[in-house]
Amino acid sequence: MWTLLALICLSLALLGIAGLQFTYLFYPDRIHKERKKLILKLESECRRLTTRLREAEARITEQDEILLKIYPETSEEVWADVIDER
Repeated sequence: MWTLLALICLSLALLGIAGLQFTYLFYPDRIHKERKKLILKLESECRRLTTRLREAEARITEQDEILLKIYPETSEEVWADVIDER
C-alpha cells in the first residue's frame, strides 16, 4: 500500500518536472517572436523618423535660402545674436 502511494507521488512529481521543462521549452520561442515583432516595429518607426528628419532638413535649407535672399549681408552669427537678445 505504502509502495503504491510512494510511486503515485513520485510519478506526480516527475509529471510536474516534465511540465516545467515543456514550459521552459516554449518560453524562449515566445520571447523570440515578441522580440522579432518589436524589432519590426522599431525599424518601421526608424524609417518614419528618418523621413521626417529629411523633410525637416530640406525645410531648414529652404528657409536658410529664403533668409539669404532677403538679408544677404547677414550670417549665422548675426542670427545667433538676434536669438540671444530675445
